[in-house]
Amino acid sequence: MKRLLDKDKTMGYTLKLISEHIDHNTDYLIEQDEKSGKKNYKIKGIFMQADIKNRNGRMYPMEILSKEVNRYNKEYVNENRAFGELGHPDGPTVNLERASHMITSLQPDGKNFIGEAKILSTPMGEIVKSLMDDGAKLGVSSRGMGSLDQKNGANVVRKDFYLATAADIVADPSAPNAFVEGIMEGKEWIWNNGLIQEAEVQQIKDNIEENHRTNNSAADSLEFARFLQKL
Repeated sequence: MKRLLDKDKTMGYTLKLISEHIDHNTDYLIEQDEKSGKKNYKIKGIFMQADIKNRNGRMYPMEILSKEVNRYNKEYVNENRAFGELGHPDGPTVNLERASHMITSLQPDGKNFIGEAKILSTPMGEIVKSLMDDGAKLGVSSRGMGSLDQKNGANVVRKDFYLATAADIVADPSAPNAFVEGIMEGKEWIWNNGLIQEAEVQQIKDNIEENHRTNNSAADSLEFARFLQKL
């Protein structure tokens, strides 16, 4: 994984977006309130796995995954802000406009991490509820950022792994997903002073600042034009 070593210039380093689909059935929990008659929808199952080479050829060491899940629980699950989206997002941050569920529990069980999520009354959440009512098969996909080391025929996730969401809701996670992963993992992201930015956009910004310091107005204009194309 390429790192940006010139921290005076970038104040950060690049990471790959990593998405993992779990090939296990997700249980549906639908409870109806006796007084109001309102249905409460939940999903439960294996959200993440450690020390196992998955079908993408990646392996998450238990020590690294456990530490990151603990942080995720403390900062997100326990604060009721561990959201996930419906479908395959192409970035590392959760878009609240597409949020469909809130993860309420993520606990270790051997090499697995068992998660539970409440389906929200958002537009995307209502779609999930309708799919569940109609018997659709849904699964989960975790999303994070990190770099990889090749060891013993596997791409081992390194200590810089950052969990963005423990579960997005996807259709049939056991289906081939090379196209989606090709889009997501083809981009590099930069962790910059607590902010997540696409690395190419950050590089353009750095170039503009450098051109401004050297009074290179022509190059400055070209970089700004590139930036506008990214918006």
